[in-house]
Amino acid sequence: MDFRVFVEPQQGASYADQLAVAKAAESLGYSAFFRSDHYLAMSGDGLPGPTDSWVTLAGLARETSTIRLGTMVSSATFRYPGPLAISVAQVDEMSGGRIDLGLGTGWFEDEHTSYGIPFPSLRERFERLGEQLDILTGLWTTPTGQTFDYTGAHYTVADSPALPKPAQRPHPPIIIGGKGAKRTPALAAKHAAEFNVPFDSLDVIKTQYGRVAEAVTQAGREPDSMTYSACFVVAAGRNDAEVARRAQAIGRELDELRTNTPLVGTPAEITDRLAPFGEAGVERVYLQVLDLSDLDHLELFADGVVAALR
Repeated sequence: MDFRVFVEPQQGASYADQLAVAKAAESLGYSAFFRSDHYLAMSGDGLPGPTDSWVTLAGLARETSTIRLGTMVSSATFRYPGPLAISVAQVDEMSGGRIDLGLGTGWFEDEHTSYGIPFPSLRERFERLGEQLDILTGLWTTPTGQTFDYTGAHYTVADSPALPKPAQRPHPPIIIGGKGAKRTPALAAKHAAEFNVPFDSLDVIKTQYGRVAEAVTQAGREPDSMTYSACFVVAAGRNDAEVARRAQAIGRELDELRTNTPLVGTPAEITDRLAPFGEAGVERVYLQVLDLSDLDHLELFADGVVAALR
């Protein structure tokens, strides 16, 4: 099982905070550092304020050397597909080919109204996501010296030089996630290297993985061409008191956490709790780290869980 660190900077984190976590994750052997793509805190004041995901990842690309970097997930409503293709390709080149792109429809209406970003209907957001994925992959895979054209209901690209190219070929791995029964699996089967179910139960994960696996087969892909992942909030400790302290630090009730995430308890408990998720097909786990100042937390989890399940 592969483990990645995932932070939510909109809740309150500077670039320096994120850099410290990314460097700690790299030194401790986590395979990737991911961040959310949000512009508004869901709770609290969010001070010092939001940081842009791709500006942040560009900085991290130059201040790390081996760890992969990515978004869980960028919102298709935030950026036009052409400029997004340029930004991702540039950060991929800056990192030496260490970028993964998670991309979704966007869902948090308040952050859109707070920063003047249009928020269309869910149907239109899905349509825009599909067109963005077509354009991103089209731009990245167009041979150098040729041009790319695309006509959709929402985006039109004409005579584009399709530059720059990302360092990874044909393009950075794309991650798609969610719980939709039809459109989400279809988009994943068409475009994604990884499918993610965020913050849900074992039963939901099993059901959604089954839908995606069926869509992958119907698309003519090999079953093992898709990586299956899940996100869970983490609260680990050497003993019950330390677990309770970490739950309190992120404003969560310990009993509630034990019900909603397998990543709560001592390292031995977490290892046992993850077993049925591994049996259900979870190959990669994203640790949602909500207290960015607690780097000892990352070390404890790496030594006690990652080392046991790698």
